[in-house]
Amino acid sequence: MVSENVVVSAFYRFVAVDDPAALRERLIAHAVDLQMTGSVLVAAEGINGTVAGSRSSTDQFFAVVTADQRFSELEIKESLAPEPPFRRMKVRLKKEIVTFRQPVDPTKKVGTYIDAASWNDVISDPDVLVIDTRNDEEITLGSFANAVNPDTETFTEFADYVAGLDPTEHPRVAMFCTGGIRCEKASSYMLDQGFGEVMHLEGGILKYLETVPVEDSLWEGECFVFDERVSVDHDLKPGTHTLCRGCRRPLSENDRLHARYEEGVSCRTCFDTLTDGRVQRLRERNRQELLAAARGERHIAQDLDGD
Repeated sequence: MVSENVVVSAFYRFVAVDDPAALRERLIAHAVDLQMTGSVLVAAEGINGTVAGSRSSTDQFFAVVTADQRFSELEIKESLAPEPPFRRMKVRLKKEIVTFRQPVDPTKKVGTYIDAASWNDVISDPDVLVIDTRNDEEITLGSFANAVNPDTETFTEFADYVAGLDPTEHPRVAMFCTGGIRCEKASSYMLDQGFGEVMHLEGGILKYLETVPVEDSLWEGECFVFDERVSVDHDLKPGTHTLCRGCRRPLSENDRLHARYEEGVSCRTCFDTLTDGRVQRLRERNRQELLAAARGERHIAQDLDGD
């Protein structure tokens, strides 16, 4: 990778894809040819992913992707990182590009998009129920002031949360997520359940942080991202959190001061749940990563997706 800042691009598009396997092959071949790294999901309902590369490679990658009429209106959010937050390029076939397991189709029905510049006014209205559609661990890192936490471990549990709400008591709802994709399905689902006005933040938290100045922001904390950066701050720069290799939980600076934290191995949450074999493998992995770092290299196992 060249010495310039690495461009990290999160993107998605809900659209009918009749050839997911063929699309997967084209995407991975094109990305590898441009020396891009990242993780992309392909399904019959569309594409969703994050890729990283130089400015030139990124522009070439999306020029080809958006030349396909199906993805001409691809939703893309960019940030910069000092080094690639992925070790390799992965493009995987899935049943859904964001797992919800509910019969919704965002291409036919979706909530009202609210752009970042208008979002503060919407969520400052006391008559609007503001919902953070992300899971507990993500919300712990940061959220919008006064947003409701639905207390879910996975997005598939969001339907259970909605079942406990009365549409007549909440005629106006505004929701948000990391990049906007979960809200596409969540807003469609809530409309199906009889909620009258359902709004969602266009482009998600990442677009808000990119657009709204810090001094005008209602965002508090950091935003969890699904790559080696773990979190980003309001300037979309890598945040203060790291990843527990034992349980994949994001760790704050205080978490890393805990007596049961071991770098690259475990945290207080998983300390007494890992097998001896797992602990030894993680310790060896961490040792190899430290040796590679001392040589100015990146160890191949330094990938969020697996050991």
